[in-house]
Amino acid sequence: MITTNPFAEISATISPEVMQYYIIAMVVLVVGGTVIDMWHKKSAKFFFNNAKKAQENATRTVDGGEKISIAVKTAVEDVALSGEFCNTKRRIAHLLTMYGFVIFVATTVIMIFNPPVEGDDMLPQLWHIGAIMLAIGSWWFWLFIRVDVAAEGNKWYNIEPMDLFSLSLMATSAFALLWSYAGGWILFALFIASSTILFGGVLWSKFAHMFFKPAAAYNKRMIKADGSNENLPQPADRQNPADRDRHSMELLKDAPLDMGLGIKRDAPRHY
Repeated sequence: MITTNPFAEISATISPEVMQYYIIAMVVLVVGGTVIDMWHKKSAKFFFNNAKKAQENATRTVDGGEKISIAVKTAVEDVALSGEFCNTKRRIAHLLTMYGFVIFVATTVIMIFNPPVEGDDMLPQLWHIGAIMLAIGSWWFWLFIRVDVAAEGNKWYNIEPMDLFSLSLMATSAFALLWSYAGGWILFALFIASSTILFGGVLWSKFAHMFFKPAAAYNKRMIKADGSNENLPQPADRQNPADRDRHSMELLKDAPLDMGLGIKRDAPRHY
């Protein structure tokens, strides 16, 4: 199964041109949905306005070399390695989902626009590996890591519009593998339907956040580097007499600097 190109088998019934038009339509839906999402939520306007305010409150100038260094760290630590996740299980699930999705989508596009020659098993193998990674990561997240809705007073069967992204990822990966293994028009139709919901539901799901997160991670590092601190007051330093003698710090004057683990004493169970 893993060396079989399922698109080659179905191309006898559905022409490659039709499949190519479908891929193009999905790209248009993603771009259009992302643009509408940015316009509706005014996220781009907020981001640029916030960045402009941060520049005005910056305490130091970040030169070009440091900006490149920050960009590289963002790309490696925050994007490639998902360093924002402190929980190891959550990070592994996210990495499996992210890389599985990238491999799965990339190999799908390549096999449809440039079908591999007979005997070339690399692309079909990568397609199945990507689908398996995507399935493991998305199902693991939903079944074992997803926010414990009971802790928030909600029923386990409550589904919100933002869950559309996770559910369509789960369905797309599952139906892709089932269709490749068993064949049949029903499984193929379910695969196409779930992938259409995934790419066409950008406006109602969390799909668009994948494009915003790298920019947000870069901005988070920049506000630390230039001292603007996202237009918030600088953290108080109790070793600094000026901060220590402030009225708001009165209750902490005689408190030890190291107060222990606090909420980190117990490992989080819900998030």
